[in-house]
Amino acid sequence: MDIIAVHQAVKHAREWALADKGPLVLEFVTYRYGGHSMSDPGTTYRTREEVQQMRSTRDPIRGLQKCIEEWGIASEDDLKKIDKDAKSEIEAAVEEAKASPEPKAEALWTDIYYKGTEPPQMRGREREEVHHFY
Repeated sequence: MDIIAVHQAVKHAREWALADKGPLVLEFVTYRYGGHSMSDPGTTYRTREEVQQMRSTRDPIRGLQKCIEEWGIASEDDLKKIDKDAKSEIEAAVEEAKASPEPKAEALWTDIYYKGTEPPQMRGREREEVHHFY
């Protein structure tokens, strides 16, 4: 999948929808590297070579990295540093989450909407379960 093409297609679709031109369907053709679940290794119906070939030639993130390098936006070393920094940030966030107390059930209904866009209330799974936003 081409990340730049996806961005442009979604941008066009947004403009189309905001202009009230009618419905639009976007189809995204992707490739799943892993199996469907923990019990599905994904190797019974395709070879490891096929997965590796797809990963090395058609991976969307690697494709974007290649474009960034070719366009002179960042070097391979710059991108490696960004990747390393992002992994460190994620590891720190995971450790913070593990050390934090378990949130209360009411927190499930917080930070769902941007300020000012929330409805006055939202029904839960049960008919009687209504959550009010104030």
